[in-house]
Amino acid sequence: MTRNVHGTAIVVGERGLIFLGPSGIGKSMMAFTCLTIARRAKAFSALISDDQVFLDQKDDRIFATCPPSITGLMELRGSGIVKMDNVASAPLDLAVQLVSVAGTERLPPENEYWQIGDLGRLPLVRIADTAADPLAIIGALMPAWRQEAPFW
Repeated sequence: MTRNVHGTAIVVGERGLIFLGPSGIGKSMMAFTCLTIARRAKAFSALISDDQVFLDQKDDRIFATCPPSITGLMELRGSGIVKMDNVASAPLDLAVQLVSVAGTERLPPENEYWQIGDLGRLPLVRIADTAADPLAIIGALMPAWRQEAPFW
């Protein structure tokens, strides 16, 4: 069963990330920042889908795909819509929940997951919507990933 979720999904290196949060919190801009940081580090990076992400389960993994009408397009609020390098589909490895610094607890619960109905779940990390280098934060929170992609 395909699920349509509100978020932005990208691939950095060999990892699929989905950014979640309320409308207007900056999911697209945070994903764009990750793509830009990776590209500058000469690492592979690509958009899967912005705004709407279709999720399916295949081989015990959760895959993200993009609706055809928005393939390769990303809306950067206040700046416009940009054309991005993209992939048609990719497995997801991590959910990133954007949170407002003013409206959240100092320390989130440990070992959080994002449960996606009967499709499964993904490890979840929370990142402040003001974070300048989200890949550095992900690298600090996921130390095994740092070894695989040192630019994190």
